[in-house]
Formats: sequence, C-alpha cells, structure tokens
Amino acid sequence: MAYGGLSEEGVRKYLRRRDLTVRVYDAVGSTNTLLGSMAGEGAPAGLALVAGAQTAGRGRRGRSFYSPDGTGVYISLLLRPDLTPAAAVPLTACAAVAAAESIEEVSGVRAGIKWVNDIFVDGRKVCGILTEAETDAVSGRLRHVVIGLGVNVSVPAGGFPGDLQGIAGAVFPGPGPEDVRCRLAAGILDRLSELAESPGDPAVLEAYRGRSILSGRRIRILEPGREPQEATAVGINDDYSLQVRLSDGTQRSLVSGEVSIRPDD
Repeated sequence: MAYGGLSEEGVRKYLRRRDLTVRVYDAVGSTNTLLGSMAGEGAPAGLALVAGAQTAGRGRRGRSFYSPDGTGVYISLLLRPDLTPAAAVPLTACAAVAAAESIEEVSGVRAGIKWVNDIFVDGRKVCGILTEAETDAVSGRLRHVVIGLGVNVSVPAGGFPGDLQGIAGAVFPGPGPEDVRCRLAAGILDRLSELAESPGDPAVLEAYRGRSILSGRRIRILEPGREPQEATAVGINDDYSLQVRLSDGTQRSLVSGEVSIRPDD
C-alpha cells in the first residue's frame, strides 16, 4: 500500500536482503506491539513492519514516542536468535549502528550514538530504539526479540511539541529527497539484520564506540529511585555498559539507567 511516499514496493526496491518479509502500513498503534503479538502467534524471524505513523508509539520505561503522520518512519524487526538474554545485549547496539550508518547514507550528515539507544544529528535526537524480548522460562533462552526504531525524517508542520523542543531533531530540515523513507527503512533493515547475525562481533563494539557522543562529556546520571549524579563519561566498556567518573573521582559502570548531557557543555 502506498502512503506518503512509503510503500511495500518502494521499500523492497531498495532492500538487499531477500530473507526479510516487509509489511508497510499507513498507521498502526505501535509497530513493536503489533509485531510482538505476531511473534507470539508464531511469526517467523525476518518479519519487519514499517509504518508511516503510530498512534500509540512507545519508548523506553513506558514513555510515549511521538510518531506523527508523514514525517517519520517507524520500523520493527523480529529476530529469533538462539541466545541468552545476557548474550543478546549487543542487539540494541547493532540497531544503533545500523540506524546511524543508514541515516548517514541517505543524508550525508554525521550521526552519533548517545548511550544507550538514541541517535543524534547536530545535537538533536533523531532516532530512538526500543528492544523487547520474550524468554523461555524453562531453557532461559530467548524465544524472540523485537527491535523497534523510530526515525524523525523531517520536521513536522508546526515543529515538535513543546516538551520535545530543543531535544528532538530531524534528519532533514525539509521533506528530504524522493523515496527517502523507503530508502532509509530498507537500509536500516538490511544493516540491522546483517549485524544481528553476529552481535558479539568486536567490530560492532568498535563501531558503536566510534560513534559515541558521550566520551569526555559532562553528564547527569538518571536512575530510578536515586538522586541524579553529576559525572563525566569515560567511555563504552566491552559489555556495552557506560564507564563514568563521578565528581569525587571514583569510577563506576552503568549497566542500565539513563544519562543526559549537561546543557552547559
């Protein structure tokens, strides 16, 4: 179905991986929610959903994800890796690298990664990633993983809502080149499915580290149930945790939680 320049035929035209099955929708509640339901019903690995809008887009920690009509592209990919949850941690990094590389390919603009799952262009967030998994209670291994990515391709009419102004950005200030959403969706799916075949490959870690926008920056650590802490980001560890140096000089590794870049940096 065609929708605002986004169509199944258009995505397939640019898709190199023929082992992927792509379904394109004009709008859904959430591509991750829908694909998760399909996964529970036995949908095969390699199924990807692409939408031009979401009415109930979701981000990390239960937040909503702004998904307006016609200016973004929202993608979810189903994987069924034979991995433990711990071994699957790098899959989010695979998605971040795939998104950053694909954004650069269509725009020519450098894209960086803000730990753990955001893509930034010119100091603004243009892409968020949500990875969700189901684990088998008996084996302790994954039944499936759904990786979702939402990309702001262009700025919505009237700009971003007030709570996102100064934070959210877009890959293009205008509508972007013809077929750009199809090209971007295909590029992300191609690269993500390729990287996800070997998520433990050291090349993924190096690519992720090389695009980090945090190293050496002053940050604020935000963790549930704890007071915010001021720190300096040291770098990305081998397990994808964030190494930080606190104001008293001690160091710690952040495995989860969030950080914000100090506005005076």
